[in-house]
Amino acid sequence: MIERIKNNFTESIQTKIAAADALPEIIGKAGSLLVNTLLNGGKILTCGNGGSAGDAQHFSSEMLNRYERDRPALPAIALTTDTSTLTSIANDYDYSQIFAKQIKALGQAGDILLAFSTSGNSKNVIEAIRTALAKDMLIITCTGKDGGEMAGLISENDVEIRVPSNSTARIQEVHLLIIHSLCDLIDNQLFGENK
Repeated sequence: MIERIKNNFTESIQTKIAAADALPEIIGKAGSLLVNTLLNGGKILTCGNGGSAGDAQHFSSEMLNRYERDRPALPAIALTTDTSTLTSIANDYDYSQIFAKQIKALGQAGDILLAFSTSGNSKNVIEAIRTALAKDMLIITCTGKDGGEMAGLISENDVEIRVPSNSTARIQEVHLLIIHSLCDLIDNQLFGENK
């Protein structure tokens, strides 16, 4: 049992080392898109399923409340939190539409969709991306494995942050680090160095 636990730590560390080599530039590009969107009066809509829903909510809460310092609230909405809306859309239409219908109502040109999916193949997240693209929103995806179907949907103006791993658990662990890196970039770009 102890060896298994140690192996989990080792795999997590190795995945983060691989991500540290592969992802900083692309995370920086995503951070710049988010900062520019906020400076231009746009908002960030986030979505995902399961652990990725937790990631979407985590990012949104860091924006609305605070990351590591007191600062003004920033506009972000997790599309995963309104159970009445989610269940009514799933019941009346289809589960694949739970995020897309919200984006149709809440999304505007110049906003960003921050979409999480470890496989890149979540049908409802794919529909969210298609809807956001139709509304001239920018897309940032956090994926893993081979990027799945989501990788083929985004344009050169969008950003895919693909964790170099095939393990869902390891991908999710790096997604959390990506979220914190984005929050740190946003805070420092908008409000200066945190002393």
